[in-house]
Amino acid sequence: MLKERSVAVVLGTRPEIIKLAHIIRLLGPAARVMHTGQHYDPGLSGIFFHAFGLDDPVVRLEIGGRSRGAQVGEAITALDQHFAGDRPAVVVVQGDTNTTMAAALAANAREIPVVHVEAGLRSHDRAMPEEHNRVVTDHLADLLLAPTEVARSNLLSEGLPVERIVVTGNTVVEAVTSLLPTKEQRLSLLDRLGLTADGFVLSTFHRPENVDRPQTLAAILGELAGLGIPVVLPLHPRSRTRIEQHGLAPLLDKLIIVDPLGYRDFLSLLAECAVAVADSGGVQEEVSVLKRPVVVVRNSTERPEVIGTFAERVPPGPEIGTTVAAWLADLSAVHRRLAALPSPYGDGDASERTVTEIARLVG
Repeated sequence: MLKERSVAVVLGTRPEIIKLAHIIRLLGPAARVMHTGQHYDPGLSGIFFHAFGLDDPVVRLEIGGRSRGAQVGEAITALDQHFAGDRPAVVVVQGDTNTTMAAALAANAREIPVVHVEAGLRSHDRAMPEEHNRVVTDHLADLLLAPTEVARSNLLSEGLPVERIVVTGNTVVEAVTSLLPTKEQRLSLLDRLGLTADGFVLSTFHRPENVDRPQTLAAILGELAGLGIPVVLPLHPRSRTRIEQHGLAPLLDKLIIVDPLGYRDFLSLLAECAVAVADSGGVQEEVSVLKRPVVVVRNSTERPEVIGTFAERVPPGPEIGTTVAAWLADLSAVHRRLAALPSPYGDGDASERTVTEIARLVG
């Protein structure tokens, strides 16, 4: 039996909330949720606690809006103080954010066991800050919860002990299935936006490699505008800022621009779109549950399990348009093919398996 607030669940961004929500709910009183504030915009964090019916975090830090080094340093210092004053039995982190690595380092410094949810993902791209975050966290962790056999193999290839690794599946499966609105609710949202099912593209961009370079961002927006089908673009605050800085706002005129969406609304659009175009890691997983194709516009991906089935990776530029056009030309067949494929991320029991393994570790 896990004691009250004995499990420190440290998170800081929207994806972490989404993927840890069911774990937190299953932990119940044992969970001590600590939010670093890495995502400090309410549209990227606060509304997701409410969407999952979670209480507000018991600890809130304010590291958002700083450089990567400052975020990591300040988070380690603040978490170290909290762990010293009220030592948890175990610290749980998820994914590959600055928060993830900082919490793992702070826990390790206090000799507190670390559990890494979604361990073993690798892009093999050292230009990605997230790659360094996930590698460091994996090598510090006492329990590595790999979402797939591919992730497990990555961990073993780096010499991590097999007894620390458990394949659980990915908690994104239960997040999507539990919060996906009904068909009627989804169609109601489409109606409000003037859209029809399978008659639009959903797109999202925020990665520095795509939005920080004017030529790259202009190429992506130009391709989206030229698809010949309505394109819905929920505009991430980082992307909006870069578009304004680069003087690219006129390229938005042919797109349907909306503010960042709540998770249920985003899932509604993803489930009903013809095709998605994104640089989000989470979208690559979510489409495998919702059975939609996604064009992944990135230099590399840490989710090879979906490439060639639910996803195709392309560089910024004309391949975006040609890939989307090929899918649209035979869209019904594409959707039927994907509907018959299982998600590589499991059967929706990852959170239960995770909590079982946490309890076993704490003993």
